[in-house]
Amino acid sequence: MALVNPHGGGKLNPRLLVGEELIAELQVARNYPKVKVSSREKGDIIMFGIGGFTPLDGFMTHADWQGVCDGMTMTNGLFWPIPITLSTDKKTAETIATGASVALIDPDDGSILATMLVTEKYTIDKAHECATVFGTTDPKHPGVKMVMEQGEVNLAGPVNVLSQGGFPQKYGSMFMTPAETRALFESLGWSKVAAFQTRNPMHRSHEYLAKIAIEVCDGVLIHSLLGNLKPGDIPAEVRTHAIIALTKNYFVAKTIVQAGYPLDMRYAGPREALLHALFRQNYGCSHQIVGRDHAGVGSYYGPFDAHHIFDKIPKNALETQPLKIDISFWCYKCGGMASGRTCPHSDADRLQVSGTQLRKMLSEGADVPGEFSRPEVLEILRKYYAELDE
Repeated sequence: MALVNPHGGGKLNPRLLVGEELIAELQVARNYPKVKVSSREKGDIIMFGIGGFTPLDGFMTHADWQGVCDGMTMTNGLFWPIPITLSTDKKTAETIATGASVALIDPDDGSILATMLVTEKYTIDKAHECATVFGTTDPKHPGVKMVMEQGEVNLAGPVNVLSQGGFPQKYGSMFMTPAETRALFESLGWSKVAAFQTRNPMHRSHEYLAKIAIEVCDGVLIHSLLGNLKPGDIPAEVRTHAIIALTKNYFVAKTIVQAGYPLDMRYAGPREALLHALFRQNYGCSHQIVGRDHAGVGSYYGPFDAHHIFDKIPKNALETQPLKIDISFWCYKCGGMASGRTCPHSDADRLQVSGTQLRKMLSEGADVPGEFSRPEVLEILRKYYAELDE
């Protein structure tokens, strides 16, 4: 069997220039008007570059923004659950003519990240985007805050990506493109691949979910977010080290691939679960593990909202399908990890395992039960928190 097709049914559409094309574009880009992008936009640009947002070739128009907000569908009929937009301040926008090219500037080092042909300038109802995408306009929601603080004017148009933003240098072989994961899956003989989304170190519940997927698939892609998180979350370098320790000691060889992707979290809950499945399809994954409160934050979403949203989209919207798993926990009576579908015992017999709880216990220096996390993982995380206190 073959891997799933890239989203849209065609081939991967990487927008990253290389060789002579790259040299030529960098040369002319120095004379273009400059637009500094946000961290979130930088991640989106790199995803364009590596083909992670196939088949998109750039930032959305107003009509596409509207269609995605209101019905998760672009004007050409393509399913897409979250707007992919670029904004700037009104003063900068006034200096840019429609039909002109601009240089998009990396917010971290000031280099030219990409060029963009501006086909449209438009304003949006930010509150409408927040209400439709996040299900709330509460400014305390980190995704809402991000949208409300972005520039007043959106710029639409195709991009040529000139850099991978330092991710390959920082993360080495951990940073894999969709073409690279597809080639690796094929070399392993995998066609049925489940993606496991994580922005946390893997605790016992995460391990349990991944092992369930291994039972029914050829293998699992542990796909870590490498972009920005909210304050208090554990950095990607620490997470990566902890996951390596876990998989080395507790997983069968060649059942797991660990890789990372360059996006910032949007914390859009159910809609972000759909976006995760969409770009995992580009990475070659036939399934995505969807556990409790996928991509959620605080109490904005119900524990299974991300399960239910997959039942509300057209059946042909995505090839990548959800692997829905109930809330998991350690059950003292069962003597191991279980879920609401497999364990008949009461809450009094269960130890709920979550990343939030684990971070809280570690940051406070509290004892962490062995049922919560593997000792090799705890050793790495305790060292990280100890260094924060120095």
